Amino acid sequence: MGMIELSYAGDTFSAYVAEPVGEVRGGIVVIHEIWGLVEHIRGIADRYAAQGYLAIAPDILSWAGVDPDVGLELNHLMFSASEEDRALAQPRLRAALAPTASPDYAAWAIGALRAAVDVLAVAPGVDGRIGVLGYCFGGSYSFALAAADARVKVAVPYYGSPPEGAAVESIRVPVLAFYGEEDERLMQSLPEVTKRLHDAGVRFTAQVYPDAGHAFFNDTNRVMYRPAVAADAWTRTLSFLEESLREV
Repeated sequence: MGMIELSYAGDTFSAYVAEPVGEVRGGIVVIHEIWGLVEHIRGIADRYAAQGYLAIAPDILSWAGVDPDVGLELNHLMFSASEEDRALAQPRLRAALAPTASPDYAAWAIGALRAAVDVLAVAPGVDGRIGVLGYCFGGSYSFALAAADARVKVAVPYYGSPPEGAAVESIRVPVLAFYGEEDERLMQSLPEVTKRLHDAGVRFTAQVYPDAGHAFFNDTNRVMYRPAVAADAWTRTLSFLEESLREV
């Protein structure tokens, strides 16, 4: 299907839709990293479609000023072999992402993601079997969407953080979260996160990989990508989705 236009709160935004091959197993919202709806994320949606899922990847960063071209440029600079490029990119990245820290943006983003769920909810063959997965920024919003929309039946955040406060108590679906042991910030918070989710009654499983850090699944990132780890996470994700959505 390719690119479509969605709307929420009077704003129009884009989403990439990949149609399933063969029997429909369900629908998946794929949420991008801080780089936006770049080719890598569209490729992930295509991979899930090849496994039988209707996959929709909404662009929720262009609304904040980070379109895919800007995101791709910043990505290349942040992981450049040039120390000067990396140093120059850091303040640009912070400035570009500053609008996403506001409560207004967070509320808009959740509404936009729910509009993506609307597409899956009425699609033939999905039959209520809806999941969400995301990476980095998208991993955190995977937790948030699972808390905000009861139509979501399973969540798979890759290197993301759950919402603060009582919002986690609204997560009533199984969650499989992936982390790299070298991702220091997330690893430091993981014990507390695990306790908070379990105390809230969330069926939460954390899969931690040694010798991997943040963004280990991103095969366009020559610095962070870990092929063997990514392959294992892919297999585990497919099994978890199939098992969880079978119960819907």
